[in-house]
Order: sequence, then structure tokens, then C-alpha cells
Amino acid sequence: MALYRHHLPQLATDLFLTDGGIETSLIYDDGIELPDFAAFTLLEDPAGRAALERYFDAYLAIAARDGIGIVLETPTWRASADWGARQGYSTERLAVVNRAAVDLLVAARRRWDTAAPVVISGCIGPRGDGYRPDDLMTVTEARNYHSHQARTFADSEADLVTAITMTYPAEAIGVTLAARAAAMPVVISYTVETDGTLPTGESLAEAIEAVDAATDGYPAYYMVNCAHPEHFAGALDQHAAWTKRLGGVRANASTLSHAELDVATELDAGDPLALAEHYRRLRAQHPQLCVLGGCCGTSHVHIDAISRACLAPAAS
Repeated sequence: MALYRHHLPQLATDLFLTDGGIETSLIYDDGIELPDFAAFTLLEDPAGRAALERYFDAYLAIAARDGIGIVLETPTWRASADWGARQGYSTERLAVVNRAAVDLLVAARRRWDTAAPVVISGCIGPRGDGYRPDDLMTVTEARNYHSHQARTFADSEADLVTAITMTYPAEAIGVTLAARAAAMPVVISYTVETDGTLPTGESLAEAIEAVDAATDGYPAYYMVNCAHPEHFAGALDQHAAWTKRLGGVRANASTLSHAELDVATELDAGDPLALAEHYRRLRAQHPQLCVLGGCCGTSHVHIDAISRACLAPAAS
């Protein structure tokens, strides 16, 4: 049974963690090959499962040490129909592996048994490329495409679903409608370019307002991911209603653009302490940003620094 589906604890707290860039951590830190960034394939291999357990344990250790809650995202960013087919997965086999991803995190939650809540999120990724949205779907197409994953998570112990690296509003609306039909809370996380706009040109304000308008404000909150704070901090209007809908950040470690990252041959892990300072300043201006984690290039080292920086007393 899902523990927090009907009362997400991150909505009623000042600080919550989430994990970092799982795919880049597995590829560059553990030396694991992940075609198409498909981390879900590791669930069917004992060594792969062990690597996933080590990954999540590192974040749970930080949350336990600091006594704060954490949202863990299932390693299923690529576990949807089109991406699954590229790895030889049928619809039925994808359902099995999506549920197995939730079970992995349920076991981790039980293993740590922390006093603070451990929230399990079913991760949904974009149908297309996370950097270059080419074949754009209609809202109906997006709802139909993402419904299978949303229903699978609804039949598991997942507490919510989170759509990570959404690149245009229609797909985000489709995911939201699919989650609502499955009676699942949903979080929408957009990615932006270096100018703070989505890859399809919309502003964050336009993208958030479009989803809220089309779904009666159904998402629990919104996030920004796969971009450095320097890329989007200036786009956040401290007094705008849409900004207050932003509940979290999963930033990249690197200040490079998506185009630059796409051709990079080495990991740019940036400076964890500098990234943590960006988060501290963001929260000073936008205190509703409570769910803090990372994306490409970040590891538990970055989240450790972020947690310490954001828990530290403000300088007088």
C-alpha cells in the first residue's frame, strides 16, 4: 500500500531532498553502460540491482543523517513504450519492470526505516529526446502514450508520479491528465535552455500556466530540472503566482548548454559547493522551493553539500 499518496509530506515542510543524476552517476562513477540512458534495464541483473541499491543508499544516508525527508525517483525515466522497445521490452515486460522499480525503493525505505518520510515517486520521462523535442505530440497523444506507465504506478506502492525533463506544455498536460485518470498525484518538472525558456520557446510562466489552465491546477507542484541555476534563476518572478507553484529544483552540475552537454565526452561535475550556494540563494528568494536534488552530473556529493548549505543558519 502506498504510504503518502493522499498526503504528500513534502507539501507541508520546509526542506525535502531528492536524489541526483542517476544515469550520469551510473555511467561515469560506476562505469556501467546505459544505452539511451535506460537505467531500468539494470533491475533485471543482480549486479545492476546492487548498483542501484548503492546509489539510493547514498542519498538515504544523507537524509537520515540530517533528519529530513526525501523523494526517491524510480530509475524508469526511459521505461515507456518507445524507449522500452529500443531495448527489446514489450508492453507487458515494461509493466513488470516499472513495478519492480517501485519495489526496489520500497525495500530501500524499509531497510533504512528513517524517522523522516521516504516518498516513492514513479519517474516518467519524455517520449522524445530530453534536449531536442522533435516530434511533438498533441495533448491526447501524450495522454495516451503516458497512461500505461501512470496506471502501472497507480497499481504499485508509488506515492506519486513525476514527469522529469518535460520540454513542451502539451506533453506535460498529457502526463497530468494520465495521472489524474489513474488517481495519482503528479509533479511536472520542466527543463529550460540557458535563457530560461523551454526548448520549444515557451517561458516557464507560460508552460506552468498552460498546464494549470488545462487541468484545473491538478499538479501537486512543479519543478525545474536539467539546467543550471544560472540558466533559470533570473526568470523566476518572486511575486508571480506561477512562481509560487514551483516546489523544487533538480539542477545540472554544469553551466554548459544542452547542446554542449550533448556532445561532451567527459562528465562535467561542476563545483558541488558552488552549486549548493546557488540553491541557498534560490531558497532565500523563493522559500517554497523545498524539494532539492540534482540532475546530470550531480551525485550524492552535490546533494550532501546542498543539504548542509540549506540547513545551515542564515548569516546575520
